[in-house]
Amino acid sequence: MNMLDKAIAVVSPERALKRVNARKAIDVLNTGYSGGGASRQKKSMRGWLFKGGSVKEDIEDNRETLVQRSRDLMMNTPIATGALKTIRTNVVGYGLVLNSQIDNEYLGLSEEEKDVWETTVEREFSLWADSLMADAMQMHNFYELQQLAFLSFLASGETFVLLPYHSHNEHWYELRVQLLEADRVSSPTGADKNVFSGVELGRFGEVTAYHICNVHPLSTGGGTKKWTRVDKFGKKSGRQNILHLLESERPEQRRGVPLLSPVIESLKQLDRYSEAELTAALVSALMTVFIETSEEDDGEGTPLPDSIAEEDLVDSADETSVELAPGSVIALNPGEKANTSNPARNNASFDPFVVAILRQVGAALELPYEVLVKHFTSSYSASRAALLEAWKMFKMRRHFLANRFCQPIYEEWLTEAVLKGRIKAPGFLDSPLIRKSYCAAEWNGPSQGQLDPLKEVNAAIKRVENEFSTRAKETVELNGGDYWRNLPQRIREEKARREGGLDVTYNEAQLQEEVNKNED
Repeated sequence: MNMLDKAIAVVSPERALKRVNARKAIDVLNTGYSGGGASRQKKSMRGWLFKGGSVKEDIEDNRETLVQRSRDLMMNTPIATGALKTIRTNVVGYGLVLNSQIDNEYLGLSEEEKDVWETTVEREFSLWADSLMADAMQMHNFYELQQLAFLSFLASGETFVLLPYHSHNEHWYELRVQLLEADRVSSPTGADKNVFSGVELGRFGEVTAYHICNVHPLSTGGGTKKWTRVDKFGKKSGRQNILHLLESERPEQRRGVPLLSPVIESLKQLDRYSEAELTAALVSALMTVFIETSEEDDGEGTPLPDSIAEEDLVDSADETSVELAPGSVIALNPGEKANTSNPARNNASFDPFVVAILRQVGAALELPYEVLVKHFTSSYSASRAALLEAWKMFKMRRHFLANRFCQPIYEEWLTEAVLKGRIKAPGFLDSPLIRKSYCAAEWNGPSQGQLDPLKEVNAAIKRVENEFSTRAKETVELNGGDYWRNLPQRIREEKARREGGLDVTYNEAQLQEEVNKNED
């Protein structure tokens, strides 16, 4: 009651009570979201336990658990492994390949000079990218590093990349790519209040540095932990010292979460259900005979066959367990009886239930069910729609990998190539615009899958004929090829076929031309 209600209650308690009840009735009326998702009155919503938090409480405090569970799913759950590697294969494939596309108009180069420069750079870049020296560990080339970095990004939610320089007697270039597992970026003991989960922030909330532990935090024999502070950008050079691959889902988020985070529980429960059904089917398939001996048996009867081979004993260390095997005969001690239970599982519901869960998992991962399980049994239109929907996500993530991983590393390499004099780029170090014009590039990966190649080719031909597309673009999208490299090869092939007399159409045209000359 407010002061007015209390005053009225002294004179007329009944009127005061009506005022209070009327006010409560007004409060019950729902307005806006209070009538739906924000309702606290509906019984369906009263059991909903919720508590919001900042990015730190919602994401960063739970990141370690999410990462470890995500990795466990990737290592031990087939559908989780398939989902992550399907995305990796379609986004990266054999690796995103450099296609230099300099701004020759701004640089004052002709089309011929542009082609020569781009071909030279691509050839020189492959010298470094194809070598194991691209990797700081000397284990992978640049394209394999793309696969590893992206798969780690999907499983752990983020990947850190250092760009150190190491000299080698048998290689021109010193640039190296060093991949770091996300766990190594962590807050040092006694870190300042501006360091969150290993990420140091400036006065405006910008990321200024990362703190990297010398050993993996989960390692059992790593030794004493020491942290190294690495500036995000060099103070003098301005170069990007460390690349951070992450996909943010909220503002002010500084650490990533695994792709599987929203479906971890569903995948784990589905894995347990599948394992239980598999075990039940296996036990049902094992025909095992139990023989009970009487107390009067002197033990000198016909010996029971040793039906289970020693190598088939999976639980020999546990004396209380009974090994089952197809056609095995097991003797019981006097007084013991073998009782079996039949849970009467309704196996007919297994497949529909699994499909329903996988459709939800696929929706969360932006992978249509058909692509997730590699099962195309619908119509051509439905299967193509599933592939097109998945391809939207693949292209988005490929653009992310190209911008955040491939392009920065390429620009770093090109700078070294110019400084070493292996690439001629006048004005490269003098103007940011000139440098950007020289660094412009595309990164081409595997092409989209084709359900009906003939229809896809015919559609590509019509797009080119009607000026909707170019031959170069269609070549890349159809099979990942390079039109400008295909063209000289096609010219040589056609010339050889004509000289060898294999081009029937050309031969007939030549013959007709000779006939016409003779008639004239």
